[in-house]
Amino acid sequence: MYWRGHVGIALLAYAPVAGAVRVAGEPGLAALGAAVAVAFSTLPDLDHRLPVAHRGPTHTVAFALAAGAFVALAAAVAVVPSAGPDTALPPWAPGFVGSVATLSLCSHVAGDAITPMGIWPLRPLSERHVTFDLTPAANPRANRLFLGVGVAALALSVSLTP
Repeated sequence: MYWRGHVGIALLAYAPVAGAVRVAGEPGLAALGAAVAVAFSTLPDLDHRLPVAHRGPTHTVAFALAAGAFVALAAAVAVVPSAGPDTALPPWAPGFVGSVATLSLCSHVAGDAITPMGIWPLRPLSERHVTFDLTPAANPRANRLFLGVGVAALALSVSLTP
């Protein structure tokens, strides 16, 4: 997938989470989560600029988990202590942000699994190759469709929750 497709798939994966967080009374955190989902949706493709194979280490579940843990830790260190008593952030906000980053990164891996090139999601533990060969990554219709569906799912989720 290209960036539009990855953003759409990340928003589609995040939409039910946004609704749940809004129902929990945290609309600001739901909006922050959407921004995190979009921001991390294309991170694995930074491997184009690194001396590693495309769809290599940055396209694994291990990378998604490690990056999400790092984001949660960074948020706990950087955001929570500086927030102070007047903040509207709940104490679980850093874990939430890290979890959304992980979800977004996993959605990227899933998005690439539907292309003919596929992925090796469990490297280095397994060399199992996964491809559903549904659409080429460069298919502009598929990328636009995923973006539209993801935006619509998030909008629907937000509009149906108080």
